Amino acid sequence: MTSAIPSPAEINYFMEAATTGNFSRAAARLGISQPSLSAAMVRLEDSVGAKLFLRSRRGVELTRSGRQLFEHSQRLMNAWLELQNSAVAATEEVQGKYTIGAHPSVALYTLGGFLPEVLHKNPNLNINLRHDLSRRITENVIQGEIDVAIAVNPRPHPDLIISRLTTDDVTLWQKATKRGQKPQLQKREGILICDTGLIQTQAIMKRLKFPQATPRIIESSNLEVICELTAAGVGVGILPTRVAQRASSSLVKIHGAPVFRDEICLVIRAEQRKVAAIRCLTAAIKKSFES
Repeated sequence: MTSAIPSPAEINYFMEAATTGNFSRAAARLGISQPSLSAAMVRLEDSVGAKLFLRSRRGVELTRSGRQLFEHSQRLMNAWLELQNSAVAATEEVQGKYTIGAHPSVALYTLGGFLPEVLHKNPNLNINLRHDLSRRITENVIQGEIDVAIAVNPRPHPDLIISRLTTDDVTLWQKATKRGQKPQLQKREGILICDTGLIQTQAIMKRLKFPQATPRIIESSNLEVICELTAAGVGVGILPTRVAQRASSSLVKIHGAPVFRDEICLVIRAEQRKVAAIRCLTAAIKKSFES
């Protein structure tokens, strides 16, 4: 049968009794009655499975087992104090290592807007970056693997705080053409460049109407590649506005094309909101979207 694990109070009582060598003085310093202290020590000895004190008229002294437990208890209490101090510092000071997650394309137009200033002002703050689809980034926040996320269209979850930062439009883009020239998808040889795995792409493709023939499709999971191919005149790209405008000045929206509205959001776990570094990062991210 497994013995019960001693409580923190019993360990604290034990250390006080061992230090003073007298149950009466220890009880007085602890603010409890001597019978309560004695009962706690009996429970502790039962849990440990060994006698811890030798009792005499002069007081108490530790047995061999008691001395070993005292040494271990001191290390345990020191470790606990260090852990407690670290937890308090994390709440009150901007320090430590934190992970920010974002889709690669979102990271390109967001991280530079706040990270330089945050890292300059907080030399004890270390940042790791993780990039993936927004739905996976959000899952990683739920699992505690990512501390702060900038996610596109995150789904609500009871463990999360989701704050909308801005919106973005996903639509059709093409290389700037001469005035009066038809959009490429209206030509028989039209080519569509997109990531068919994205819900935005799927929604837009359902709404597309092709006057002649369904265009050929070039699939790419990299939005920057789609931008470059579109800017090179390979075909029409399905792209978020922020990504298209950042990547190439030669891209123009196709007038009258279907539009999917994205919400760009800040995502953290609810219990992290009081941590100083998280407060610092979220404030800096929100400020960067306001300017």
